[in-house]
Amino acid sequence: MSEVQPVHMPDITRNAEGKERRLGVELEMSDITVDRLAKLVAEFLHDQGMAVDVRESGRYDWEIVGDPAGDWQVELDFGLLKSMGRQAIEPGMMGELVQSLEELMASVAETVVPVELVSPPLPMARLQQVETLISRIRKHGAKGTSDRWSNAFGMHLNMEVPETTADYIDSILKAFFCLFDWLQVRCQVDMARRVTPYIDPFPVDYVRLVLAPDYQPDLEQLMRDYLEFNPTRNRALDMLPVFAHVDEKLVREYTDDPRIKSRPALHYRLPNCDIHDSNWSLSLAWNDWLAVERLAADRQLLNLCCHDYLAYLNSPSERLFGQWLKTLQGQYVPMLTRSSG
Repeated sequence: MSEVQPVHMPDITRNAEGKERRLGVELEMSDITVDRLAKLVAEFLHDQGMAVDVRESGRYDWEIVGDPAGDWQVELDFGLLKSMGRQAIEPGMMGELVQSLEELMASVAETVVPVELVSPPLPMARLQQVETLISRIRKHGAKGTSDRWSNAFGMHLNMEVPETTADYIDSILKAFFCLFDWLQVRCQVDMARRVTPYIDPFPVDYVRLVLAPDYQPDLEQLMRDYLEFNPTRNRALDMLPVFAHVDEKLVREYTDDPRIKSRPALHYRLPNCDIHDSNWSLSLAWNDWLAVERLAADRQLLNLCCHDYLAYLNSPSERLFGQWLKTLQGQYVPMLTRSSG
């Protein structure tokens, strides 16, 4: 991996209300306990001048409250165990049995289930703070994706969209599809994560539909097309949160998954979380994501890129030899990865 870069700002820094765009960060890791991680985050925020408190919601999930941006969450990513951890253990033989079962489940879970840190939607000017927090967590022994073959851990980015128009969302999807092969290489997506369903690729037929030059849907049609092909959170770019923000009733026509949270944000799930690696950082994935936003904003370049990628998808020989990545790196990426402040 390349050395850590500064966190760049997007070209569009304001949302539709004129406020600074926000970004939420989710980090999955192991070899650190829930309570230790919660206390580390609280200590860090206190050092930043915030009066924060740590609250234990259960034995496996904690909250750090008092950040002006919202509450931070730390939890063991195991729903059943979290539910058990929120219940008091009754005295007596039955309580002892439940406690023993819980302890057994927890000991097994700690070897395969990540501890997850979820930030509130942070103003993007605070992203460098998150980099500093990551460094502090690393120093306390947290391990990430590549530490073990079974660590299918990810870093999820929840980017607030500057607008929820059909034109903007359609452009982001087109740009993401075109750049996906390059992003996957840049993220060095771990095999443990590739074989899980969490970041399944988009169906090729759906990609072809969106890239077609005559595909100019209104917002409802765009959402219905997406939901017909992708009624699941398990995509490298999960659009369900922002679609639920626009029209939750429509989303629920296609999926009743209670984990879908309505918010005006794209849920980018592709990057690993190699928090133990000093050469890994938030900036690597974030700065590469900005190439998607730049391509989406440049209509002439986007149309050309869609044309070329669609031709590639429709050519069996091109796909056999995987020439698209070379095309991206030679023709498009250099125009999209300029430094920004």
